[in-house]
Amino acid sequence: MKVVPVIISGGAGSRLWPASRQSHPKPFLKVADGLSLIQHTVLRAASMQHVVELVTVTSTGHLFLTKDVFDELDSVVLPRTFLLEPEGRDTAAAVAAATVHAKATQGPDAVLCVFPADHMIGDLPAFQTAMNRAIEQAQQGRIATLGITPDRPDTAFGYIEADGEKVVRFVEKPNAETAKSYVASKRFFWNAGIFCFKAQVLLDEMAAHCPQVIDAVLDSYDNARVSHGEHVASVELSSEHFAMAPRISLDHAVMEKTHNLAVVPCEMGWNDIGSWNAMAELIAADGSGNRIRGDVHVVDTVGSYISSDKRVIGTVGISDLVIVDSPDALLVASRDRVQDVKKLFEGLKAAGHEAHLLHSTVHRPWGTYTVLEESERFKIKRIEVKPGGRLSLQMHHHRSEHWVVVSGTAKIFNGDQELLLTTNQSTYIPCGHKHRLENPGNIGLVMIEVQSGEYLGEDDIVRLEDVYGRT
Repeated sequence: MKVVPVIISGGAGSRLWPASRQSHPKPFLKVADGLSLIQHTVLRAASMQHVVELVTVTSTGHLFLTKDVFDELDSVVLPRTFLLEPEGRDTAAAVAAATVHAKATQGPDAVLCVFPADHMIGDLPAFQTAMNRAIEQAQQGRIATLGITPDRPDTAFGYIEADGEKVVRFVEKPNAETAKSYVASKRFFWNAGIFCFKAQVLLDEMAAHCPQVIDAVLDSYDNARVSHGEHVASVELSSEHFAMAPRISLDHAVMEKTHNLAVVPCEMGWNDIGSWNAMAELIAADGSGNRIRGDVHVVDTVGSYISSDKRVIGTVGISDLVIVDSPDALLVASRDRVQDVKKLFEGLKAAGHEAHLLHSTVHRPWGTYTVLEESERFKIKRIEVKPGGRLSLQMHHHRSEHWVVVSGTAKIFNGDQELLLTTNQSTYIPCGHKHRLENPGNIGLVMIEVQSGEYLGEDDIVRLEDVYGRT
């Protein structure tokens, strides 16, 4: 038997703003143990038996970040394939791409296990037991889905109604009274979005129920650009063909229509981290019901979640609030309105505010940069370049730059000059000069960049050459 875990990593995680941004979405958020949600998902997937390949469906723009967090997991040595969507077309197209790939590489009887990238599961043995049962169902030609036994009425989840192991129907997020009746009936489970099936079984179901999706995905896979490394492959799906796939979820496209679906009830400490209240549940409450992360000091404060990355937070006389502080944005919300954080995120996006898109620390294929300070005609950045990392050969029309090496070694191309700079050495790059920065060493390179000029936007970059394909 060949088992292929599939991790679906997409979406902005807008309900978890300001920690989650469009360029650094929810799967990459770290929890108390220092691992990100997607890393926990990888470790769970790798813990199953008979795994032959780990497939992750993500966007082209998040490939380098995804690779970095995977590389941090030294214990996971499975072959990895990254399927790169040129645009998001919802989960039906994403799962179809993974299924087409698994059939091509592992055969039609390969069992795929599909996992969202941004869930937490507290009971690993219970997860493994449930997955073993789901895989048994898949081997018998069924599509199996995990149904989480609800411990409370909750309006934030979809539900599955079941008669034994037979799925009766999927239900969208209910109102409070309906959710209470569902839990009381003992016939309903939370829909975790976890599925198991043989590759050919799902392809046949998609051909019957959503042929436009599978046809578009097959064409995009057949015309994909593929690159191979040591135990790693990237498959960049054809944008022209992938755009023809209807935007529809796997539930709507297949699961609500098929008669070949079984549910595996389970209790495994599942948390979909769909809001700040869900994130708060990962932290033990104090005697006043507060859940606190970071340097937080409270007086007469009850029932609140308070999180700080760096600054001291002090509260006096508050109750039932969510307070999340990040280096460049602060969220204050009532705990009973956390689902509406999405509206705040969408408002920032509609206004073109950068806070919906980027953190003050921005990840790039070569490393990171952090904006330390900026004003009308200057900007100061801290730049970190990974060993072997190389920025694009570029120029700017509106700004000049001063670079100062803080630690490590910098190889710099500045106009016609090639420089090798170490700690406390610097160079000046006039406006219009071609330039490039590399880290030729074995340790990280840290630099301070001071920009000055009439316009300092990130779009004032003319890339002439780039090893990461961004020209």
